[in-house]
Amino acid sequence: MPEPTPTYDLVLLLSTSAEDEERAKIVADVESAIAAGGGSVERHDGWGVRPMSFRINHQADADYHLLQFSGPPTLLESLSHSLGIADRVLRFRIIKVLPGQPPAPDSPPPVIAVAAHGSGGPPSRDTEVEPEG
Repeated sequence: MPEPTPTYDLVLLLSTSAEDEERAKIVADVESAIAAGGGSVERHDGWGVRPMSFRINHQADADYHLLQFSGPPTLLESLSHSLGIADRVLRFRIIKVLPGQPPAPDSPPPVIAVAAHGSGGPPSRDTEVEPEG
């Protein structure tokens, strides 16, 4: 009996400096790449523009997307490569969904306000840090 095709969650953070049409094209290209690589998109949730915990490329917010897809493990390498070199992709993460894991939420997680220096992430180049002492 063949093993079932693994399912993955892909979280995309897209640059808000790109036009809406350009961001939509990036998501459509990702969906096409998944289909071309032998996979299928089972779910796409657009969570909209939300603030990030720390700045990435001098940007304080990003357009968040969650795509849940199934496909062969070989698809991950090509997808990671193309997302890694895309200019308007600030960050992405592919996570294998394990059996018994609860389904993805129907709505995005709530936005949590964080202080500029207490974000838990590294300070950005735009953040001024007072020297101690």
